[in-house]
This record gives sequence, C-alpha cells and structure tokens, in this order.
Amino acid sequence: MRRLDKAFRAFFARIREGHVPGFPRFKGRGWFDTVEWPKDGDGCRWDSQPGHPTATFVRLQGIGHVRAHRHRPVRGRVKTISIKREGSRWYVILSCDDVPAETLPATGAAVGVDMGVASLVTTSDGDPLANPRHLEASAGRLAAAQRALACKKRGSKRRRKAVARVAALHAKVRRQRLDTAHKAALTLVRGYDVIVHEDLRIANMTRSAAGAIERPGRNVAAKSGLNRSILDAGWGVFLRVLAYKAESAGRELIAVDPRNTSRTCSRCGHCAKDNRLTQAEFACTTCGHTAHADVNAATNILRAGLVLRDAAEAA
Repeated sequence: MRRLDKAFRAFFARIREGHVPGFPRFKGRGWFDTVEWPKDGDGCRWDSQPGHPTATFVRLQGIGHVRAHRHRPVRGRVKTISIKREGSRWYVILSCDDVPAETLPATGAAVGVDMGVASLVTTSDGDPLANPRHLEASAGRLAAAQRALACKKRGSKRRRKAVARVAALHAKVRRQRLDTAHKAALTLVRGYDVIVHEDLRIANMTRSAAGAIERPGRNVAAKSGLNRSILDAGWGVFLRVLAYKAESAGRELIAVDPRNTSRTCSRCGHCAKDNRLTQAEFACTTCGHTAHADVNAATNILRAGLVLRDAAEAA
C-alpha cells in the first residue's frame, strides 16, 4: 500500500508540473523482492523476542518472530528495516542512525589510485591490487545455464528451476565482486590518510558504441568487450565501498578530473598521446621518463588531488 501510494503521488506530481504523467502500471506479486518498513516498530521490530538474550529475532507483522543470523553487532539506532529475497535466501537489512565512527590512527601518508581492467587498482606507490574477473571466470557455467533456460517451456516448473540456477550464479558473482571491493578498500583505508581517485563517469564509459556514420558497425564488438570488462571489474561498487569506509575511518577522499592523467608525464608534465606506448608502458617523448603507465597515472592523480586540497584550504 505504501508503494501504491508513492506511485500515485508521483503520478499526480508529474501532472501538476506539466510532465508526461505515465500512469502507474500494475506489478504482480513476483515483481518485488524487497519489502521495507520505514520505522522500527511500525509493523516490524528488530530483536524483540523476550527471554532470548543471546539470540537475534526480527518480528514481522502477520508472521511473528523470525530468527536471524547476525554477522556483526548492530551499532547506532535502527531506523528502517527491509526484508530482501535473493533466490532462496532471505536477508534482513537495517539502516541505522547515530552510528559511532571507528576512526583509525593517522598514518601521515597520501596515495593516488588509478582504476583499470588489468588491475582493479594501481597506487602511486606502485602497488597493484588484482582484478579477479569474477564474471569471466563464471562465463562458461553461466552460458550453459542460460542455454538450458532457453530450452524450457514458459510457465513450467523446470523453467522456474532453470531461472533459479541462472540467478544463483549471478548472485555468486555479485557477492564475489563485493567481497573484492571491501578487501581492496580496506587495504587503502588502513594504509593512507588521504586517498585520491578519478571522478569517473562509469555510465558514460560503458555506453554502447554505435560506430561511425560511414561505418555504423565499426569497433562495436571491441567496445562491447571493453564495457563487459569494466563492469566485471566493479569500479562503481569499489568507489561506493571506499567512500563509506573512508568516512567511517576518518580518512580524506578526493575525486579529481581523470582527463589526460594517463597521457601526462609525472616528471615534466608533458602531455601527448604518443607518451602511452602500450597498455602498460609509458615513455615521455620529451624528457625520456619511463614508468608503468598505471603508476604514472596514479602519481598524476595524487598530485592533482593535493593541489585541490591545498586550494580548498587556502580559500
């Protein structure tokens, strides 16, 4: 009912503003996998079962008390509670207010990070963090599961099972990618006080290639492969995890313009396309400086971030 009310309020707001209204569409019972209670105690209560001091329960309206496996202590005050279905698994998601920050001791170090496909992250110190390519590793099993799904009759029990198998494989890849992002972000947050990264527009970078007007199909296949590699690396997930870990740990996170960071020499500042020999090699055509291309880019990113920070402090 809350979702229905929200949909119609948005519909009438669009009419008042003169936009294309778009009448709310009917959505069946299989459309949503999440239900949310906007306030703890309003139809749902966290850890409310009396007489069980060591167990954790969530009370759901119309269902009763359901035991939950809590993977870490809940800090702060529970604000909203959501129940999410992912395949055959169910999750309780808590949003909390007044969560105490877990500030880490200062290290006095700053780092620039360059995100890529060969390595998920390369630091200005020259340390690469590997990109496991989880989707590529599961591509064979996913292809087999999707071929089996294509052969099943719509509405049949076997098709539902085949859909569940495909969903389970995608869910595993998503969990693996999230785990990699957490570990990589934690490594950076523990080691550096200031972390500078590229302000990437990932949606624009992974937009489909249409090709040239004269040759509409040119380079489309290559761009599709690059898009798949970028999405498999999970840059967006990594940046989101890094942002909230840095905030919780009291670290400073700076985003800089990524333009020409991979073409500019970190020693003399000369910028040219010919400086980037290959994916991994950088050689300045002016001063002769050579370095790994990603390390050179990370150094430029760090320098740009420190300039921005100094300018903000001066203002």
